[in-house]
Amino acid sequence: MLPGAVTEQALPGFHLVRHPLADLKVSALRDQDTPPPEFRRLLQELSQLVAYEALRDFETVPATVQTPLGPAPGARAARPLVLVPVLRAGLAMADGVLRMFPAAAVGHIGMFRNEETLEPVSYYFRLPPGAGHAQVLLLDPMLATGNSLAAAAERLKKEGIPKMTCACIVASRPGVARLRAAHPDMTIFGAALDDELDERGYITPGLGDAGDRIFGT
Repeated sequence: MLPGAVTEQALPGFHLVRHPLADLKVSALRDQDTPPPEFRRLLQELSQLVAYEALRDFETVPATVQTPLGPAPGARAARPLVLVPVLRAGLAMADGVLRMFPAAAVGHIGMFRNEETLEPVSYYFRLPPGAGHAQVLLLDPMLATGNSLAAAAERLKKEGIPKMTCACIVASRPGVARLRAAHPDMTIFGAALDDELDERGYITPGLGDAGDRIFGT
């Protein structure tokens, strides 16, 4: 485990993905000299590692698979998986998870943060049919103040999603506390946990603005 890369003390409801590959990729994401193409690739790969842990409770049922040499015991999904990225940075996470689970459907929540109030402003929302009966994974690379993700989860619940899991890349302690206070039933998975936010509500040391670094803006 890299010194300073993560905070050791646990937070209720937050699960830190502990793996050497995750540490290496988080370090490269934090590096200000990592260019957008490499940043996108690393974020997608980290999203797969985080989703792997976040989907440990994904429900399957027994099934029989016919191999070239005969039948074998297997499994199939008990219900669909729906990914809901928070636009725009969450799109890169969805791309990564879809490479691992291409059958997943994708919804979208468009939000941006008012830089004066640090409160979320919603501008788009769409879910695939049947999302209320699916396992839902809410995706956003940065869990900073927690305001946007708390609002996103509230909208999903109003639309008939009773419960969901949140996957992020870098979280802040205040953000985790805020999200859990609003949604104590939500479990959160991340690849790094930082202690503080700056006066603009950015995670420190964090990795900067994930959306800008993903899209080169």
